[in-house]
Amino acid sequence: MAKGRVEAFSDGVLAILITIMVLGLKVPSGSQVADLAPLAPTVLSYVLSFALLGTYWNNHHHLLQASTVVDGRVLWANLHLLFWLSLIPFATTWMGATTFAPVPTAVYGIVSLASAIAFYGLVHSLVRCRAQAPALAAAIGSDRTGLISPLLYAIAIPVALVVPVLAVFVFATVVSIWVVPDLRIERVLEPPTDHPHRASAPARPNPGAPGRPRGVDSTAFSD
Repeated sequence: MAKGRVEAFSDGVLAILITIMVLGLKVPSGSQVADLAPLAPTVLSYVLSFALLGTYWNNHHHLLQASTVVDGRVLWANLHLLFWLSLIPFATTWMGATTFAPVPTAVYGIVSLASAIAFYGLVHSLVRCRAQAPALAAAIGSDRTGLISPLLYAIAIPVALVVPVLAVFVFATVVSIWVVPDLRIERVLEPPTDHPHRASAPARPNPGAPGRPRGVDSTAFSD
């Protein structure tokens, strides 16, 4: 099946999720700079989640660009990913409103862990898709990055119940890992280029070529 509808639907869902999050930011009650201080946890949670959704959108885009086809299994794997991503605005608002309390921060970690696992499943569903471009499997390889993210989230969840701030640091670390699109897929998408030293020399005029005006001396075409 063509992949266009998967890309369009996913882009729309992610755009809506970011819009929902920004609408959750409340206006300060006063007009002074100090009135912004109580909103700091909410804003920090928003920035973290915006970066998280942004990295998912970026890597999702690269992943589908490197793919040629999708099948029914890929469609369900993509919906599974979008389901968990749709819970990020809820977890973000709860974590920020409670100033990174242990349980809301742990819930944010659970949603992030489930999203990471779902993305890993989507990647490998695409790789196993029938008639898929073999270059995609070669680019993904062992997918160590895809395994590291769930591991870090799994560590951060119990940490959040004890030291929530440390768990938030782990969340930010995972985002930083994915903030640059997967370079392996970048190489797959990169068009081949000729070697700079193999550039062809400009063609020299042929004095005997058809259409050359009669009576013109051949030395006029020399270097």
